[in-house]
Amino acid sequence: MRGRVLIVAGSDSGGGAGIQADIKTVTALEGFAATAVTAVTAQNTKGVVDIHCIPARFVALQMEAVLSDIGADCIKTGMLHSTAVIEAVGEVIERLAPNTALVVDPLMIAKGGARLLKLSAVEALKRDLLVRATVATPNIPEAEALTGMKIRDIEGMKHAAEMLHTLGPKAVLVTGGHMRGEVIRDVLCDGGEIELFESPRIATANTHGTGCTLASAIATGLAQGLSIRESVIRARAYVRDAILAAPDFGHGHGPLDHTHTVRPFASPG
Repeated sequence: MRGRVLIVAGSDSGGGAGIQADIKTVTALEGFAATAVTAVTAQNTKGVVDIHCIPARFVALQMEAVLSDIGADCIKTGMLHSTAVIEAVGEVIERLAPNTALVVDPLMIAKGGARLLKLSAVEALKRDLLVRATVATPNIPEAEALTGMKIRDIEGMKHAAEMLHTLGPKAVLVTGGHMRGEVIRDVLCDGGEIELFESPRIATANTHGTGCTLASAIATGLAQGLSIRESVIRARAYVRDAILAAPDFGHGHGPLDHTHTVRPFASPG
């Protein structure tokens, strides 16, 4: 099936999220992962210790090197940190890959609380990337930050997805892991149509990198020719399997087992 995915995101020294989780996910789903590193973090399961940002021009050079040679069937963005990086990423996409599928994971705050996107960069994210996105994958706090609304229930999630859809993305998946309850509910607004996905909540602390993993799994599906809906269904199943098989490493929010489901993946029905 393959499918080339260019991941533009930050590095996680703990290996559970960021570029590391992205590469593992794309590989497990039989895609090919290339990367443009936007930041290097010192972090583990307990949180982010420090962040070293890569200059915007060098982020652009990494993207240009990949796109001019290997190419990409889908581009996935994660931690972009600053307005300058967002603008550089948007410019390269516009110039070299304007028709390539784009998955935007609007990473703003790490699970441990560290801010991964400067407040001043939120408008640039909307203007330069969300408007181009094939799929945007905000969690509830990110959807609240992007819309300015408070999300208290499933109706709020649906409204936020619809609001974000008006910014330009072809589809928006608002993930509901932050909502309390025994059932996880994700809301997909695809072309204006709303669909609700549900699955039982898994009682575990091993959820580090779930957002990165989900977005990269969706990107892999798109790169392999699956529809948005098919990509979301397969990605949710993959994340669930990876959580269930988590190795229970660390003393905080542990990583998933990204290799647990390494097998041929048929297109979901």
